[in-house]
Amino acid sequence: MITSLSNSRVKNVTALNRKAKERKSQGKYVVEGVRMFLEAPQEEIEEVYLSEGFAKGCGRDRQENPYAASCLKKLEGLSYETVSDEVFARMSDTQAPQGVLCVMRCRSCSEADLFSGESPLLMVLEDIQDPGNLGTILRTAEGAGVQGVLMSAGCADIYNPKTIRSTMGSIYRVPFLGVPSLREAAARMKERGIRLYAAHLQGSVVYTEPDYTQASAFLIGNEGNGLKPETAALADGRIRIPMAGRVESLNAAMASGILMYEAARQRRG
Repeated sequence: MITSLSNSRVKNVTALNRKAKERKSQGKYVVEGVRMFLEAPQEEIEEVYLSEGFAKGCGRDRQENPYAASCLKKLEGLSYETVSDEVFARMSDTQAPQGVLCVMRCRSCSEADLFSGESPLLMVLEDIQDPGNLGTILRTAEGAGVQGVLMSAGCADIYNPKTIRSTMGSIYRVPFLGVPSLREAAARMKERGIRLYAAHLQGSVVYTEPDYTQASAFLIGNEGNGLKPETAALADGRIRIPMAGRVESLNAAMASGILMYEAARQRRG
């Protein structure tokens, strides 16, 4: 059992949690909590750490606690390290650690993963800054049946611990890809027959009017500034969500959800 805060593995997990450059250079990220552990693809798990209290609780509660039993079953096929509760608290990024965390290998997705199929539905995000918004969009995308998410270089880190928590496991299942140029990505989407719709305050049509049953992508802009003019100009059409009262716009994740579920409604027929 690891009991030292100066242990090199402990320091590395802490660095992965706190520093995007470490995640990028190592190609690894950290997930925490029972649900994230149970849903984690086993082939992508690099390391597993249990707090001393969690390890003891799993053994004691396995008969009456289904989560404990499930954790023990999954641990049978993995090597793991137990650490003292004090050390685990230092490794954790949460205020109330659940006692299990994993170091995961970063996912590798390509445009082929996102663009393939007869009528893909995509989200294209420009400079989304809030990790919670980014994670919520990814989670909602899974629920709405979106095929993938493209992100500009100015978006928050998809592997930020706050983003990871907001995805509630969708990080494992929804294809996503960071692109250096939205203009170039848009051109490739259009080559594949994917129509681009910009969510815009000056949208010429209400969001329910276009036909999203064909290959479609929604362009969503920065929380404070919306889409850049040059990005909005890439769209085949600009759509708006009607607002009542004095509200000018919605939260980026909320607006994304409305658009995704309208597309899902149309596709269900």
